[in-house]
Amino acid sequence: REQPKETPQPAPRQIFQERQRITGLPLYFQGYLSVRHSRCKEFRVYWTELRGTMLFFYDDKKAPMYSQKLDISALTSATNVYPDENGSAHFILMLSNGELELKANDSESGKEWKCFILTVTKLSVPPDESLLPGQLTRMHEVLEKEKKRRITRNDCSSTSLNRKSPPSSTLTTMPVCFYAVSRQEATEMLEKNPSCGNLILRPGRDSKNYAITIRHELDAPHLKHYKVTSKGMSYVIELERQVTLPSLQDVVNYFVTQTGGKLKPFVIRT
Repeated sequence: REQPKETPQPAPRQIFQERQRITGLPLYFQGYLSVRHSRCKEFRVYWTELRGTMLFFYDDKKAPMYSQKLDISALTSATNVYPDENGSAHFILMLSNGELELKANDSESGKEWKCFILTVTKLSVPPDESLLPGQLTRMHEVLEKEKKRRITRNDCSSTSLNRKSPPSSTLTTMPVCFYAVSRQEATEMLEKNPSCGNLILRPGRDSKNYAITIRHELDAPHLKHYKVTSKGMSYVIELERQVTLPSLQDVVNYFVTQTGGKLKPFVIRT
């Protein structure tokens, strides 16, 4: 009797390439982290990537699309790593808009996470005497990569300011209102959190394109969904008259400006 075939899983290299394309940022460190925002009671476990000065949180280690992201470039400080009764290692990132508590599996992992985060945000390897030579070498390598990335980014920004027209597409990060959720999940998010905004960008059903879900407050709450098709280096909003824009951020901006600001990007408050 023939055995049922397993569902083919994407290769690690394919996942890495897709994440690289979506985020547009170099990978510096990765692993599982438990995350808790300052206003939340429970920790949530994510496969986490440190790319540039951004943390990307994935619901699954093999998911190509992140579910949340956090800009930590404005990090003010980080607490010491301290253990709990289960041996997990805690530390807190102090950000300009709140605190983020992180929990690693053990003290060694927690120390690495904290030091890599400080390296890319402060552009300096922390003077931690307990770091191993191999860890220090990797942090110095990451430090040089991040310095070069910022120089290149600044050069590109200066060049683009001098151009009469912007390049067709330079996707660096997804809009803040992007969430890797289904149509139904997006609807529930908007209904349960009206104070967080009323526009969500999400993956399309075919996973190659995108969709916009909005919640209008007219005579009564009204939900609508719009298909956004990726065509080459552009994105097409499927309206009565198609609108073609160079980036997903421009797609979000289009909805906001066309409604006079009545539509606001959905952002979960930390």
